[in-house]
Amino acid sequence: MRQDPLGNGQQGPRRRRGGGLRWWVLILFAGYAAWYWFSNRSTDPYTGETVLIDESITPQDEKALGLQAFREILAQEPPLDDNAEISRQVSEIAQRLIAKVPEVEDALAAEHGMTSPHIERHFEWDVAVIPSEQANAFCLPGGKMAVYTGLVPVAQNADAMAVVMGHEISHALLRHGAQRMTEQRLAQIGQMAGAVSGMDAQQMQAVMAVYGYGRALPYARKQETQADEMGLMLAAAACFDPNEAIPLWQRMEAASGGSSQPEYASTHPDPGTRIERLQALMPKALEYRDRFCEASGTTAPAM
Repeated sequence: MRQDPLGNGQQGPRRRRGGGLRWWVLILFAGYAAWYWFSNRSTDPYTGETVLIDESITPQDEKALGLQAFREILAQEPPLDDNAEISRQVSEIAQRLIAKVPEVEDALAAEHGMTSPHIERHFEWDVAVIPSEQANAFCLPGGKMAVYTGLVPVAQNADAMAVVMGHEISHALLRHGAQRMTEQRLAQIGQMAGAVSGMDAQQMQAVMAVYGYGRALPYARKQETQADEMGLMLAAAACFDPNEAIPLWQRMEAASGGSSQPEYASTHPDPGTRIERLQALMPKALEYRDRFCEASGTTAPAM
């Protein structure tokens, strides 16, 4: 190997230049990520918290994606007939919750000195009941909902079912789908930075693991907590008993066999943590029930 006049190999300076280039690449990507972060921040009117939603993702975009996903799901998992008893019961619960969305949105936004954008005005609400052993439900952006029949024996009653459905509706109202898409774009910026700077697969995996445990999973758990609160207020305002949320999650925990992964590694709060937070929210939920429930002629559908 050729030596320079001072007796040093030429490999050393080359490595330093390569390392310097890597750092410049990382700095440039970090600057772009910081710009993306600050330019797409906003305050959520229902929680008062700063959220990250890419300005290019509109509620109409979310609605279109939700409709496409809903059609694909129903094509693979055909729902029960709308005239089936459980379908009628679930539909009635959904209609009562939907009717209270504007009032609950206004009340939550007012708590933070803000006004509601009322994106639900553009929703095309629909609910399907899917025969499955899954104890699950969802509400996609744009108002397309589904309840799996496996949830019925766990919920046991209309009040508990309303708590679950209110939670799922809240995900759509809080625009959690757009927030997740934005988080994915931010993660992609990081992956591109790593790839361009020359990180190997092992280094990239380590970085993404840190991002997952330090940012992505806690963010997902926060979204679940936000949906728990808004959903509980929604169920209470629609004249359902919010107290049923506590035994519901106790049954949910029992149904899982207590084999859930540690909270820090999960997208959802631990059932015990969830129950504690719901218990703390109960006075507020009961206040919402007294304030918004028009109980005259309202009875919960049997389940």
